Amino acid sequence: MAMRKAKSLQETQHYSAKDNAVGYLLMTPWLIGFILMWAIPAGMSIYYSFTDYNLLSAPNWVGFQNYVTILTTDTNFRQALFVTLGYVFVMVPLRLIFALFVANLLNKKHVGMAMYRVLYYVPSIIGGSIAVSVVWKQIFGNQGVIMSLLERFGIEQEYSLVGNPRTALFVIILMGVWQFGSSMLIFLSGLKQIPDALYESAAMDGATPIQRFWKITIPMLTPTIFFNLIQQIINGLRIFTESKIITDGGPMNSTLTYVLYLYRTAFTNFHMGYSCALAWIMVLIIGLATVLLFKTQKSWVYYEAQ
Repeated sequence: MAMRKAKSLQETQHYSAKDNAVGYLLMTPWLIGFILMWAIPAGMSIYYSFTDYNLLSAPNWVGFQNYVTILTTDTNFRQALFVTLGYVFVMVPLRLIFALFVANLLNKKHVGMAMYRVLYYVPSIIGGSIAVSVVWKQIFGNQGVIMSLLERFGIEQEYSLVGNPRTALFVIILMGVWQFGSSMLIFLSGLKQIPDALYESAAMDGATPIQRFWKITIPMLTPTIFFNLIQQIINGLRIFTESKIITDGGPMNSTLTYVLYLYRTAFTNFHMGYSCALAWIMVLIIGLATVLLFKTQKSWVYYEAQ
């Protein structure tokens, strides 16, 4: 009996080792990509953030000097952070509200509804491209459609909407809200998971559509809202293409976003070490925002299993 148990144990260990070997073999392409495309570059970036490095000469170790300069004397850093946070605080709620509104409209059984869902998703596919940013710049520029319409209604503007420091950021925010398709599809998927029996019971008890929305739809949809919120905040903090192509950070740095400032520091001024420090500060900001959101979810996110 003891011999049989020992043999069974050896076979189990053999199969376990074999299965592990197969698993690691299947993971090899991902591991190679992770090491070459993320782990090594991330390690180099951390090292360069503590150096004075301009891509043309050997890195010069300066310790925490880059971080001290960024946090104490760099006015462009503060401006870029202020613009980016302002963009996120305005754009993300508007995008999620609009996405949820459209998802509710599309959560119906009508002929051709699938086509409408595809059409509403298209802006999210092409919205972040350079071509669309160029078109957006033309629409809101001096000779664009918006300026022509304002003149038609007798509203004279000294500057175009993208040339005015007070309105330029709102043009970029409007483009961000326009790219609501991905959030809309996620909301639509969440809406389809809510049982119809809940709405039917509430209707029988005399609940109005607005009451059903606030008492059933929103609570049942809070995990989806939470997921969308984290995703959109991270994407908003990383905005680059729109501010680069439409306004190039102007006028008067009113649209100088964080990643655009990082890009200028690295590839225009060739302060690569300084830009790496900026990048890791952004990583910390994103990480802190994510942790804070996860800390708050217990107070407002409803999970059916709880």
